[in-house]
Amino acid sequence: MKPKAFNPQKSIKRAKIKRANSPKWVIVTSDGKVTWGNKMERVALIREGLPYEVIETIGLKANLPTKKILNYLGIAQTTYNKKKRDNDLLSGRDSEVVLVLSELLDFGLDVFNNEKEKFQRWLKKPNMSLGNAAPDSFFDSLTGIQEVRNALNRLEYGNMA
Repeated sequence: MKPKAFNPQKSIKRAKIKRANSPKWVIVTSDGKVTWGNKMERVALIREGLPYEVIETIGLKANLPTKKILNYLGIAQTTYNKKKRDNDLLSGRDSEVVLVLSELLDFGLDVFNNEKEKFQRWLKKPNMSLGNAAPDSFFDSLTGIQEVRNALNRLEYGNMA
């Protein structure tokens, strides 16, 4: 039997289908939903700024108190209360951390087959691949969030994480 020849058109078609079905991330707020499906849309949201209330949404996703998320972002509780009451927007840096963290949390849930409690336990448990630190302790920087993502990737592909 003759092996099938490589057909670049099929590969291109598959790539287009994957791109068309690319993930859409969502953060629910009292004003509606913040959604993005690619990095350019993420950049637009970062430039615009996110409402302060998304901090609570991220806390719920990660099963972390709002105070802990504020600590990661370096925002004082009194500042948060005032800015939230005044419907102010997060800075670009804080908006970016929140968006990337939201993507990480969605990815983590996916790796854990939507078993939220299992994933949230994993976030709090010391992890050897992260120097015996809990994954959620890395949420204060983009580099830290990327390291947690790398640990989830290793876990997804069967490596110890």
